[in-house]
Amino acid sequence: MTLKGCDVNWMDAFVGAITVCDTNGIIVYMNDFSIRQFEKYGGEKLLGTNLLDCHPEPSKTKLREMLATPTENTYTTEKNGVKKVITQRPWMENGKFCGVVELSFELPSAIENHIRS
Repeated sequence: MTLKGCDVNWMDAFVGAITVCDTNGIIVYMNDFSIRQFEKYGGEKLLGTNLLDCHPEPSKTKLREMLATPTENTYTTEKNGVKKVITQRPWMENGKFCGVVELSFELPSAIENHIRS
């Protein structure tokens, strides 16, 4: 499907990692960026595996809690001078908890902060 000449399936072209797991932690979707980002861990072969196995403590415990009780988790991280924002949010459909969506993308080295009223 297209909308005004653009493919509505924007997730594969998104310049950031989108990784989705079901309520058991099984990875059910990775966009192209996510597959490339996690290539050294298996890339596309991670589909169908448990996301809990990809996280060390205390991240594993946090994710386990998020799978038990739908909550969100957002933070920034820095590695080798690259800053990223990570946000993990419940995947909800018609009021039913279906799993967790994680978005991860780089932040510019200088980022503006606008306070709105």
